[in-house]
Amino acid sequence: GGDHTVTYPILQALAAKHGPVGLVHVDAHTDTGDTALGEKIYHGTPFRRCVEEGLLDCGRVVQIGIRGSSYDPDPHKYCREQGFRVVPAEECWMKSLEPLMREVRAQMGDKPMYISFDIDGLDPAYAPGTGTPEISGLTPAQALEIIRGCKGLNIVGCDLVEVAPMYDVSGNTALLGANLLFEMLCVLPGVKTL
Repeated sequence: GGDHTVTYPILQALAAKHGPVGLVHVDAHTDTGDTALGEKIYHGTPFRRCVEEGLLDCGRVVQIGIRGSSYDPDPHKYCREQGFRVVPAEECWMKSLEPLMREVRAQMGDKPMYISFDIDGLDPAYAPGTGTPEISGLTPAQALEIIRGCKGLNIVGCDLVEVAPMYDVSGNTALLGANLLFEMLCVLPGVKTL
């Protein structure tokens, strides 16, 4: 639940304890904008604010599922300049993400990392109940591959954001979100699963 601004204060608290953390960020958008309607803090800016405050270990930030319209001819330039790995949605289409997650696990190493999952990373065919849907997103199976692919990492926290049930009368978005959050809880360090 909540919009993506909730991640910003969480990462402030985690960085105060652990130092800059790695990030696996699943989203249709990079959320690294500078301002919107004159505001520095809104759901499209949290990771720029995190970079500015030194909360992220930028060489260990991976953004997966990025797509959609932009106001900039090179919308991922800021992310690349910070050292983020940006994985556009089209690089994920019609394939397993297990190979990608092997690379991500190697990149994260054993240092503290965080999972931030925006439900709009999934295609709106599966998750229409969100405020900024973008076509041609990830599938639920790919979402599970990403989350389960984080098992064994030093996960210090996670979130699932941007579920807006009023935009989905079927309830499927909320159901999917709840299941993905359960999956995240299952990959936390020390959790035993069958």
